[in-house]
Amino acid sequence: MTGSDLLPLAVALLIGLAAIGSCIGVAMSGMKLLESCARQPELMERLQGKFFLAAGLTDGAFIIATGIGLWFATANPFAG
Repeated sequence: MTGSDLLPLAVALLIGLAAIGSCIGVAMSGMKLLESCARQPELMERLQGKFFLAAGLTDGAFIIATGIGLWFATANPFAG
């Protein structure tokens, strides 16, 4: 079994694990945002801006992992 035989599995793991981590991170951040807004409604605007910044960075890591995985799938840098 060569490295190129395992490439589809590696790409699937790269994209899948990044997606799971991103979803869990954004969900937990959203949960904490709702909790903190319920406790202190006067801080909602400030907290919401910080939440969207953190969610964007978290999703950015998933998009980068997806790009690298698709690049490996199409270019196959491990071949010959």
